[in-house]
Amino acid sequence: MRTLRIEFVAGCLLSIGCIASYGQTPSQLPPQSERDELKLGTELTRSGKLQEAIPHLLAARQGGAGPYAASLNLAICYLGIGSYREAALLLEATRTTLPDGDPHNAGVDNLLAQAYLGDDRRTEAWQTFQRAAAETPKDEKLYDFIADASTDHHAYEFGLRVVDAGLRQLPDSARLHYERAVFLGRLDRLDEAKPEFDRAAVLAPGSYIACLAQVQEDLYLQKYPEALKLLRDGIKAGRGDYQILSLLGTVLLHQGAAPGDPEFVEAQDALEHSAQQHPEYSSTQLALGQIYLMEGRPRDAVEHLEMARPLDPDNPAVYINLAQAYRQLGERDKMQECQSQLSRLIEGGKAAEGRKAGVTAPPR
Repeated sequence: MRTLRIEFVAGCLLSIGCIASYGQTPSQLPPQSERDELKLGTELTRSGKLQEAIPHLLAARQGGAGPYAASLNLAICYLGIGSYREAALLLEATRTTLPDGDPHNAGVDNLLAQAYLGDDRRTEAWQTFQRAAAETPKDEKLYDFIADASTDHHAYEFGLRVVDAGLRQLPDSARLHYERAVFLGRLDRLDEAKPEFDRAAVLAPGSYIACLAQVQEDLYLQKYPEALKLLRDGIKAGRGDYQILSLLGTVLLHQGAAPGDPEFVEAQDALEHSAQQHPEYSSTQLALGQIYLMEGRPRDAVEHLEMARPLDPDNPAVYINLAQAYRQLGERDKMQECQSQLSRLIEGGKAAEGRKAGVTAPPR
């Protein structure tokens, strides 16, 4: 499952569409059972249980309960599980039912642009994003969510264009300056990234974004002790979310923490807490798999590496570590499958894309 901004669902769509009667008069309301299906599907979507929500939303939609709400929540679920074409079809159909000027258009276009990105339809994604930006040009979350989708799909040039468009409307957005720095780093334009990190930190001093920006800048400069201090201080200050914890564990491993070291225990604890908070974060699952391999726990390593695989399918480190884990378990067929996938990545040129040291996704 790709990372999906569930707060976008709760804040921008579910609050609009959870009323089953949207677009329906009282005499047109469907039976209570279909409305119950919609309510349950909506609640499951809100809580991130997307696969579980789908059959309930399908039942609600087929029964005529809240056609707008059911379609939107169903599209969100398809996005979350990586069924981008199905999401795009639903959103396209929904978009045609909304008149020009309808306040729901921007939310639908936001999701539709993400669906097009996932389906590798960049031209349509850009056109849809531009339409959404014209509808709500000052909505920081619009640019933020499309930027996140760009990161998920390694569309870094696309993401840079999105945040540049956002900064033309919101030049003092610390979040967008941070995201611009991340994309520049992904594109190996580090000299341009540094002042963007600085700008983000200046615009939001003492904030979570400032902490991330300062950490990233130190990582680019290979100032690992300074980055570790910032991460530990951030955790002590109450900013220990899944991404900060994941960064801490990953940097400690990069610095050579080994089983038996206090730093290794610290790294493992941070990564396990990160995974509990946000199991769909690929960096955490990959690092946990590496931790368990180092501890001689290949079965546990496989569990987390197989979670990382669909989240980051073009990352060669996933297959390198999986092949090692399956070799230790004596499962040669699975080991060879991972090695073959790694070879395909290398031959296709994907293994080198977007693997710049010290770079993480924009904050979620």
